[in-house]
Amino acid sequence: MTVIEPDWPAPATVIALSTTRQGGRSRPPFDSLNLAQHVGDDAADVAANRALLQEQLPPGTAIQWLTQVHGRAVVEAGRGASCPEADASWTAQPGIACAVLTADCLPVLFCDRSGRRVAAAHAGWRGLLAGVLEATVAAMGVDPGQLMAWLG
Repeated sequence: MTVIEPDWPAPATVIALSTTRQGGRSRPPFDSLNLAQHVGDDAADVAANRALLQEQLPPGTAIQWLTQVHGRAVVEAGRGASCPEADASWTAQPGIACAVLTADCLPVLFCDRSGRRVAAAHAGWRGLLAGVLEATVAAMGVDPGQLMAWLG
């Protein structure tokens, strides 16, 4: 599995990564590291790919997956539905990873300077126009001057 680790001055407590399409189990046309359950790929292959991603995270980390809709909804990760309809999630709880899926859209990762709050936003043109990044910053409940962001 190939991952990109952001080069940003996030606190050491913040783990951030972006995957590439290399190193997974999916067959064409999804080859190879497809993490999306909604595109017609074999469910067992997607599960195996997600397990590979899970291995990149500290043991016991729960990943908050989203049903992305190209909007501005933001959810608190680990609360409510296991795969809520939203385009961003945030958390202040250690052991929860915020995840977004992108193809031609932009992943935007956020953290506060203390490393206590993190977020991930799916920023396509519709979501950007709707204000998904502004909504994510507002949902985090932190002075925007204390936030940093990485654009994938």
